[in-house]
Amino acid sequence: MNLAEPTPSTGRGYRVIAALVIVAFLALAARLWYLQVLRGDHYYRKSADNFVKEVLLPATRGQILDGKRRILVDNRPSYNVYVTPRFLTEDSLMALKKLLRLDDEQVAQVRSKVEAKKGRDRFRQLLILEDVSRNDMAALESHRAQLPGIAVDAQPHRYYPFGKLAAHLLGYMNEIGADELARMRDQGYHLSDYVGRAGIERQWESYLKGKDGLERIFVDAKGYTKSDVDEEEIASFAALYGGPRRVEPEPGDNVVLTIDVDLQKAVERALSKHRSAAAAVVEVDSGRILALASYPAFDPNVLTGRLTRAEDERLQKDPYRPLIDKAVRENYYPGSTFKIVPALAALADKSITPEEKMVCHAAYKLPGHTFHCMEEHGSINLHQAMAQSCDIFFYHLGERVGMDRMAAIANEFGFGAPTGIGLAGEAPGFIPTQEWYKHQGGFRIGYTLNTAIGQGSTKVTVLQLALAYAALANGGHLYVPLLVERVEKPSGATVQSFEPRMRHGLSIPSSEIERVKQSLCSAVNEPKGTAFAARDPSLPTVCGKTGTAQVRKTRHGESTGWDLENDHAWFASWAPANNPKIAVVVLVEHGGIGGHIAAPTAMEIYRAYFGIADNQASDPESGQ
Repeated sequence: MNLAEPTPSTGRGYRVIAALVIVAFLALAARLWYLQVLRGDHYYRKSADNFVKEVLLPATRGQILDGKRRILVDNRPSYNVYVTPRFLTEDSLMALKKLLRLDDEQVAQVRSKVEAKKGRDRFRQLLILEDVSRNDMAALESHRAQLPGIAVDAQPHRYYPFGKLAAHLLGYMNEIGADELARMRDQGYHLSDYVGRAGIERQWESYLKGKDGLERIFVDAKGYTKSDVDEEEIASFAALYGGPRRVEPEPGDNVVLTIDVDLQKAVERALSKHRSAAAAVVEVDSGRILALASYPAFDPNVLTGRLTRAEDERLQKDPYRPLIDKAVRENYYPGSTFKIVPALAALADKSITPEEKMVCHAAYKLPGHTFHCMEEHGSINLHQAMAQSCDIFFYHLGERVGMDRMAAIANEFGFGAPTGIGLAGEAPGFIPTQEWYKHQGGFRIGYTLNTAIGQGSTKVTVLQLALAYAALANGGHLYVPLLVERVEKPSGATVQSFEPRMRHGLSIPSSEIERVKQSLCSAVNEPKGTAFAARDPSLPTVCGKTGTAQVRKTRHGESTGWDLENDHAWFASWAPANNPKIAVVVLVEHGGIGGHIAAPTAMEIYRAYFGIADNQASDPESGQ
């Protein structure tokens, strides 16, 4: 048999296949004729009149509360203007411009955003104006027929009920950028979303944000919602999207802080008597932060969605730097508040005995340089030198223990490294060593002398100093600062809670810590003490150290009030003396002498904490 020749059965098979193909084409042609001829007008109207618009349902952002569950940050209703690119017309855009008095630049920005949308994104609402007034909202509603593609919706807007209070700590929000959106879209972010930019708002963004919902609604060719949606349209929607028409938003979690809003108010009220200042109040036995303030501050309500160019320029040029958190993100020469470091190093190493005396003639000469003291103290021991803040005594002490030993003790107190508060941009401060100076051009003994009095290259933050003095007050336990007590659901159910955590214990013998503590009590409570003039007999006994940190070599506390060449005024302290509750540190930028400027401010904070008004007396050691 010739295999190339088709058999009768093969020919019949080809004919069957050909017949099936012809039938299929005829059926398809019939269906097309039905759709395009008999039902063409109907489906044309459907395609012209039936669209699905996607409306974002923003999640309610979580609240930020103080330790007593008082609301520090909340949300309020806001009227926002949205456009749906697919339905926006030039006429409606011009009508919007007229009604809301938009300038050409604002209109151009709207056009740019609309033109950037492609595909299904053209059916999604796009935020173009936020938080318009009620009058503007009413104007838009009354002209709705002239505004196809434009809608006004009430949405939650971030609200800071106390204005500038704790602004650096709480932070603020602003609109997400294009580059950020490209990285964060898969985390549920959309164009025009707001994100935390500083403080708690930034650091706890993932908890506070919540999860947005979505609603898909049927609209006509002008973007207006259709009320007569039939079963066929619903079926077509299900085939296209394969999911629910509405997904409910999930609210964000609440963040509960350790801050006490009443104490925070008192601290900021005390700082407001100066041009530029900062303070920290820390629980001695836990590291809980009860107040943390930087003055002056900004209003987060202004920075969150309402910041104009003029206001931004004003804030940037303000000489008192309201945008900078001076308690956490800035570091300073600590001045004499740092003297606890060489004192404890010398006592722990037996480089000095408590009884040994040195003579202060107000000057200490080295080859090529003379180091000075603010006054001539005569023959004094360590206790007296600390209480009276004799620089000459500490120059000698610094020589004995050496720079690297002081650096080691300073590191134990947490200086030179971030505290771990969990806020972005925390300054680590700086503690120099001999090796560091050698790399900078050479080491000289004068650098050691400067370090012993908290000058030279030594830098600390207000928060670091508060935690260090808390560690001194509690006998040698350095805590990690605790700022967030817990995270909870809107229902109040706890998501995560945080307990006090000790960083480490100091290696210094408790007996030597106690000696230094006694000298700091004398600094406040003995007539020759540098803070005695600020002492308030109505308070439980306060112990602490003043500091007058030079910022210019030619000036040393020569004036009071704001002067860029004047010294920084410090007071680092705790109270009560024998039953420590809190540590308070105050810094007044360019304020002058610490005992005259910073110490009285700290006393005002203590009066607020202990509930003492108008200097009314109470049991000084009760701690009540």
